[in-house]
Amino acid sequence: MSVILIADDHPLYRDALRISLDARLPGTHILETADMQSTLKQLKETPDLDLLLLDLHMPGSDDLFGLLHIRKLHPEVPVAVVSGLEQVEIVSKVMNAGAMGFIPKITPAAEVVDAINQMLQGETWLPERVAGQVDDNDDEFSALADKVATLTPSQYKVLCLLRDGLLNKQIGYQLGIAEKTVKTHVTSVLRKLEITNRTQAVLIANQLKLQAPQ
Repeated sequence: MSVILIADDHPLYRDALRISLDARLPGTHILETADMQSTLKQLKETPDLDLLLLDLHMPGSDDLFGLLHIRKLHPEVPVAVVSGLEQVEIVSKVMNAGAMGFIPKITPAAEVVDAINQMLQGETWLPERVAGQVDDNDDEFSALADKVATLTPSQYKVLCLLRDGLLNKQIGYQLGIAEKTVKTHVTSVLRKLEITNRTQAVLIANQLKLQAPQ
């Protein structure tokens, strides 16, 4: 029996996906979470998980951070990103960050089941319309993503806001923290990314196409 975790903050999508899987993959045990905190808790409690279907933009995930964080903490868990977006650059970056597949939310139910079956068998899966355009062998991207994965959620947010050109005071205002705390986070970001200045941090954030938290 396969164990699948649907991590998505849209209950209607979770319901539709669960119903589809129940009908087409009988015997599959399906778990559900709605944010990053509960997802990490469920992952810790479910060592026999066969596949995680991860919404890229659910609360606490902050674009690429959720995937990177999960891959760092649970490298043995296969992760398929599920997203309402399907631009080639987004698909490329999640695949280079360690995802096993990318499923657009507009994908027909039968095709989703086929994708899940392939990933349960250890194969990667991408929609045919973008598969030929995706660059999923960017070693430099993967190496940088591994470094970004060492950041805390707060440090990741600071890195994203550095990319947007915000000063420490502006970052502190946006995140609701003291400017001194921002400086501490910036220092930690530079150390963990093995760089020496903010300009290099911005270049890395641009290369990884990181999106600032909403």
